[in-house]
Amino acid sequence: MSRIHSWPPPSKTSGCSMTLRGDFHMHTHFSHDCLTAPEALVERCLRVGLNCIAVTDHNSLEGGRTVKTLAPFTVIVGAEIKSTAGEITGLFLQEDVPAGLEPVETARRIKEQGALVSVPHPFTGMGRSALDRATATDLLPYIDIVEGFNARTMRASDNAEARRFAAEHGFPVTAVSDAHTTRELGRTFTEFPEFDGTPEGFRRALAEAVLTETPAGSFVHVYTTLNKLVRRVRKPRV
Repeated sequence: MSRIHSWPPPSKTSGCSMTLRGDFHMHTHFSHDCLTAPEALVERCLRVGLNCIAVTDHNSLEGGRTVKTLAPFTVIVGAEIKSTAGEITGLFLQEDVPAGLEPVETARRIKEQGALVSVPHPFTGMGRSALDRATATDLLPYIDIVEGFNARTMRASDNAEARRFAAEHGFPVTAVSDAHTTRELGRTFTEFPEFDGTPEGFRRALAEAVLTETPAGSFVHVYTTLNKLVRRVRKPRV
């Protein structure tokens, strides 16, 4: 069941009109664990009313760049980059950031492009994918955004811990699908005011975000495993 709330709670006098429906963590077949074609992703976004998205393939900008050429709505080019201590998302990236760097170096290379650092699914214990609190604390000078709700996170307490971390340090939060299949899109999203197209404008607009949160369920991880198996026997269409 979807749950809607704002972060922070809106002022009764704010009168803010939400004009964008966004999802800032999703994958295409340019990720090793996803089979979604960019065309299918765009079609699904149009169907469910998403009009501002970030494509964040693993260690690659190709999905975001491709979707940006296809979509009639706002597309932020990003990547979910594997550091030596977990994944770090870059939004508004212009150039690839190599995988395998120390977390601070990964974040530094994101920021030197004028891009934003978003912390994906923190503290979730998702193997080597999630940052722990100590690493996230080391990254405090670089962080811009925290995923306050990731639909694929299995435990509600982990999303709650991410929110607490964001609140402690004054970071805006997002609700994201982390979609590896098109059916995951449109159930979890972030509504927020229009922004000027810049990274800083985007970050400021998130201060007035309203989050709709729908857990994806454990079955989506089965799809990801199947995607990996399929990728072993055939190459994705590019």
